[in-house]
Amino acid sequence: MAQQARAIRTRQAILEAAAAVFADRGYERATVGEILVRAGVTKGALYFHFASKEDLALGVLAAQMLDEPLPPHPLKLQELVDQGLILAYRIQHEPVVRASVALALDTGASGIDRAAPFETWIAQVSEVLAAARDQGELLPHVDIEDTAELFSGAYAGIQTMSSVLRERRDLIHRVVVFFEHLLPSICTPVLLTRIDISEGRALELAAAYAAQQRRSDDDTPADSED
Repeated sequence: MAQQARAIRTRQAILEAAAAVFADRGYERATVGEILVRAGVTKGALYFHFASKEDLALGVLAAQMLDEPLPPHPLKLQELVDQGLILAYRIQHEPVVRASVALALDTGASGIDRAAPFETWIAQVSEVLAAARDQGELLPHVDIEDTAELFSGAYAGIQTMSSVLRERRDLIHRVVVFFEHLLPSICTPVLLTRIDISEGRALELAAAYAAQQRRSDDDTPADSED
């Protein structure tokens, strides 16, 4: 068990180092050697977890996805809002998530599947929208796939603009404004007042997610080695 816990920490340290190097240098200019130095691990340890620089990049890209799902909500459109708000918070506060988003938009990162995070995000949004439709939360004209792709593309653009103009300091606000304009075009009017799209909701979700991660860490056996 201790060995497993150590392996989890080593893998996370490598991912964090790779994210930092990709952010500083870009994917093409980054080298495995730089990542090794930043992570402070041996080449053997790195290659035990990741087969190549491309594999490292895919690991960083996957960091956008939550380790644990958010708690379900009776309103599926609230779940959609919650996914957007918690991602905005994590982009602001988690360097690996910021690097993941930047890597997905790095047009110079040839040789890696940058489509994967977009496809995963679109699939998740489509699933939530389909459940919302089944519960009568969507207006009749809403096309699930088109709306999911619009959502994902618009979100990518919003976070990019926030990065360029404000270093993402206003990202949660911009995402709130996005939902304020999106939801009336897809949601049945009677439900709009029941969906919380406030910045306070983002902070509540972040606190709950952090507590959930701490509980998961507590369940991981401690390593006796330094």
